[in-house]
Formats: sequence, structure tokens, C-alpha cells
Amino acid sequence: MAHFAKINDDNEVLNVLVLDDANMLDSDNKEDESIGQQYLETHNNWPANQWIQTSFNTSQNTHSSGDNSKAFRGNYAGIGYVWDATNNIFWQPKPYPSWVKDTTTATWKSPIGNATELTAEQTSQNEAGTHDWYWSWNETAYQNDNTKGWELVDVLD
Repeated sequence: MAHFAKINDDNEVLNVLVLDDANMLDSDNKEDESIGQQYLETHNNWPANQWIQTSFNTSQNTHSSGDNSKAFRGNYAGIGYVWDATNNIFWQPKPYPSWVKDTTTATWKSPIGNATELTAEQTSQNEAGTHDWYWSWNETAYQNDNTKGWELVDVLD
């Protein structure tokens, strides 16, 4: 089975449909995205160029089989994702205005990098159930300082 994302004029994913492989085979019995797009246009009254094939088995530019040469278009498309034809990637909605695209992993990254790891003491406290430490992005703090954005939060506090 093949999966196709239906996108609007702003490249936002509106829906994802499953298409039987038989409906996208060329004369040599090889899958051809353009044939699938034409089929979907005919049967769904939506322009062929706004049906983009997506892979159910791809997330963060990694294929579920472990063979990343099979990774296809960065991420499996979901409603609200955005199609980026330049990078050939379906992007999840941008989590914060300041975050930037990482085309290698097909994910959004903070402009100052990842949060630091929890300390051994914090991890121990989480395991003991006395605290629940995690790092949370604070967009306001980042916008005010450009170096501060990650905040250490204790849910149990």
C-alpha cells in the first residue's frame, strides 16, 4: 500500500490517503508516483500535483527497517504537517518561532542546541519519585536574551 498526502496551496497537509499499489503501476509494473497522483486526481477531484507520496515507515529521516537508504521524505505526513519541496521533507508543525530546520534528521531544533543532560542527582531523584525533572523550552526567555531558552522544570514542585 502507498500513502499520499493531500496538500493545499500553502503546502499544508490536509489529509493522508492509502492507495493500492496496483493503482500506481507503470507499464513495467513498477510503482510510479505520478500515476498514483493522476489516479487520486481522477477519483478525488483534487489536483495531481497536490498529492505527494509519503512513507508510513519514515520518521526523523530514519526508516523503521533500520535501512535508512529507504527513508523517504523525512517524515510520514500527518494532518497539519507542511510539505517542503525544496528539501523533499514533510515537516511537523514548527514548535516555536525561533526553532530551525535540521534537514539531516528532518526535525526542528532549538537555535541554541539541545538542553544539557540531567545530572546524576536529578536522574536519581526522578527514579526515586521525589522529583520529576525535565528541560522545557521557554520561547520568551530566548527572545529576551538569545542565549537562554531551556529551563529546568520539576513537575512535582
